This record gives sequence, structure tokens and C-alpha cells, in this order.
Amino acid sequence: MIVFSASTFSTVWGLLAALAYALGALLGGRLSPQQSRNYLWVISLFHGLSVLASLIPEPDTPPRFGFAPALSATAWLVLMVYTLEHHWFPQMKTRWVLTSAGLAAVLLPLFFPGHDLHASASLWLPLHWALGMASYALFAAAVVHAGLMNRAERQIRMAEDDPSGLPLLTLERLTFRFVHIGFFLLTATLFAGLVFGERLYGPDNALRWDHKTVLSLMAWLTFAVLLWGRQAKGWRGPVAIRLLYLGSAMLLLAYVGSRFVLEVLLHREL
Repeated sequence: MIVFSASTFSTVWGLLAALAYALGALLGGRLSPQQSRNYLWVISLFHGLSVLASLIPEPDTPPRFGFAPALSATAWLVLMVYTLEHHWFPQMKTRWVLTSAGLAAVLLPLFFPGHDLHASASLWLPLHWALGMASYALFAAAVVHAGLMNRAERQIRMAEDDPSGLPLLTLERLTFRFVHIGFFLLTATLFAGLVFGERLYGPDNALRWDHKTVLSLMAWLTFAVLLWGRQAKGWRGPVAIRLLYLGSAMLLLAYVGSRFVLEVLLHREL
């Protein structure tokens, strides 16, 4: 049985954001470039308010968090990146991908709001989460751009027009710009968790060598190898993109995947 246990405001803004995503998918092709940019800001506002509302607990109830709010916040940050990017590169065509992912992500917290936070958790914990979700979002944006790179390369080999609307070298620069910034934020997130874990999560929930920690460190090492190989060996094309996909998959499984298994499949708390 599905129970809507998120806050009222989170539910309202989540449904409004879902409606805005659906209308954007249906009407996006009929909007002018300026109207499309304005509508992206409307969707970003509704989705952002739903994320903010989900993090604010109702009176006399502890705050909650889990895989679905993390996915929703990540999707919103990716949308913000795309909305800003759309001003500089209005020809970029990823509306259908972002609309589908955003619609699913904004609805998930209404069904799976997560579990109550531990009473000993620090007030600095949301900042730690914000760093982690920002790194998730930047690597997700890098994956989207890498997918556009793959598609552009195939179109070039077939002597067809590039469907992404951007030159291949521009896509490559954007992809690795996101990777560099995401790697910096991921490093800061892991450093905070490893060094200040007891202060952030409380003495009973400090650093544990579980799936989340191991997969996060493996993802960090994969991205470190990718950036080293690109700088020292000039890695480009399929080799670099495969490493990006591998590291992003491990990062996704590290928190979202492990929490999904615990919350949805095993019905347990961390």
C-alpha cells in the first residue's frame, strides 16, 4: 500500500512540477526559443520548491531522507545546469531525456519519502549531502553530454547532420568541465565523510566500510584514473567515455542503489 507521508507542501509542489514536466513534453515543440527558456525556469522553480519542501520536516516530526529525495534533488540540479546552459547553447536538444527523467524523479519522493534521520545527526549533515548531490548532478550532466558526443560521432561517421546541435569539440569540453568540477566536489564530500563522519552522523553512525563507502571510493579512483589518463596520456573518445560511465554507475549505486535496496526491497533503515 502506498502512503503519501511527505509534507503537504512537498506533495503540492511535486505534483505541480510533474504537471509542468508533462506539459513541457507535450508543448515544448510549439514554443519559441524564448518561451522555451522561460518555461524551463518555471519547471526549475516548481521542482526546486518540491525538493526544498521535502527537506523541511513537519512540526513534531523528524526530518526524512532517502534514495528518492536524493534522486529528485540530483535531477533538479541537472535541470538547473541544462537551463543555464540552454541560454548559451539554445540549439542543444535534450528536452525529451530531461523531461522523462525529471518527471520520474519528482514523483518518486511522494511514494518513497525515505526514513527518519538519526537523532544524533549533525546540523552540518545537510551541507555534506548538498556536496554529494551536487557531485552526483555534475557527473550526471557529464554522462548526458557524453551520450550526445557518442551520437554526434556516429552521425559524423555516417556523414549526417549532428542531432545534438553542438560541435563535437564543444561537447567534449563541456563534458570534462563537468567531470573536473564533479570530481572536486566528490573529493570534498568523501573527505568530509571520512574525517568528520562521527560529527556528521553521530558516534553510532560514523564511518562504516559498507557498500556505500566502498563504491564511493571506487568511483573516486575511477574518475581520478580518467582525469590522469586524459592529462598524461591524452585519453579521448570511447576509452574516456567508458571510464566516465563506469565511475558514474558506481557512484549511483553507492548511495541511491544501496538505499533503494534497503528502503524498498528489504524495508530496513541504515
